[in-house]
Amino acid sequence: MALDPAIDRTGAGALIPEEVSREIIQGVPKNSAALGLMRKLPNMSRRQRRMPVLSVLPTAYFVDGDTGLKKTTNMAWRNKFINAEELAVIVPIPEAVIDDQDYDIWGEIRPQLLAAFGIAIDQAIFWGTNAPGSWPENILLGCWAAQHVEALGTGTDIADDIGGTNGIMAMVEADGYDVNGFVADVAVKAMLRGLRDGNDALLFQPSLQAGTPGTLYGESVQYIKTGMWVNTAAGVGDDPGSEGGAWVIGGDFQQAVYAMRKDITYTILREAVIQDTDGSILYNLAQQDMVALRAVMRLGWQLPNPINRMNENEYPGGGAAAGDYRYPFASLTRPAAT
Repeated sequence: MALDPAIDRTGAGALIPEEVSREIIQGVPKNSAALGLMRKLPNMSRRQRRMPVLSVLPTAYFVDGDTGLKKTTNMAWRNKFINAEELAVIVPIPEAVIDDQDYDIWGEIRPQLLAAFGIAIDQAIFWGTNAPGSWPENILLGCWAAQHVEALGTGTDIADDIGGTNGIMAMVEADGYDVNGFVADVAVKAMLRGLRDGNDALLFQPSLQAGTPGTLYGESVQYIKTGMWVNTAAGVGDDPGSEGGAWVIGGDFQQAVYAMRKDITYTILREAVIQDTDGSILYNLAQQDMVALRAVMRLGWQLPNPINRMNENEYPGGGAAAGDYRYPFASLTRPAAT
């Protein structure tokens, strides 16, 4: 009789309570800046979900006189797909910790799992770092391709670069969207705190109520403190890829959608060797008297970007050349290199 190579979720039921599994699924969006702002769709029941997206708008015509002929028009839709891909993390645990009955092992593991999932998701969505090939191109690359970028210092100050006539909010609004959220490097907080109006009063007043979420021009802003933010220098016109820099990304996050597969699966590894990406051994579980918890979940995201009457130029995606494309996000970047 063949032995199971590992303990699956059923076998590890005593170690992994069901309520903990639900907490992790519910907690991932709270630990991801992207998912915390994007629109959540119902959980996926299979790997792929088809989304019909409006691509041609109808046109109405006035009728000539009482007996004039009414004209026809057409509408068209195209399909976009959300593809659920696996996201995984391994947490090594010393056996001595598990043997300690009074030690709250899940109290220690749960926040680390949530942080790891959140960082990986944000890096893939915003920068394209380790993103699955079936996912849309990253948001920063989309901003550059659609020419929705402004270099820090172009306007009077950072407030003008974000909310001024030529700022990133105006770029999004010109394409028919409303900016309803921002993500930013944590260093931007200090830039905003230092701004003063003509009477030397604070331009952005901090909230006096503890725990109040941060806002920028009345919209939610999340300052990234997970270490995933990339603001390395990149000149306008360069292909940023996964190394493109930005101080702030703002846009209509309701245009971006995501969906999760309901299941999250666990495996307890007991005699595995855990390696780094360069092949070096990080842990030898058997030799070091350790076990490891491997958690795997599946989710996908998409940017439907349906046509609207402010800008009917469809964004082609796929790292397209820069052009006046309809795109619901814009980025405040580092100044171009001189």
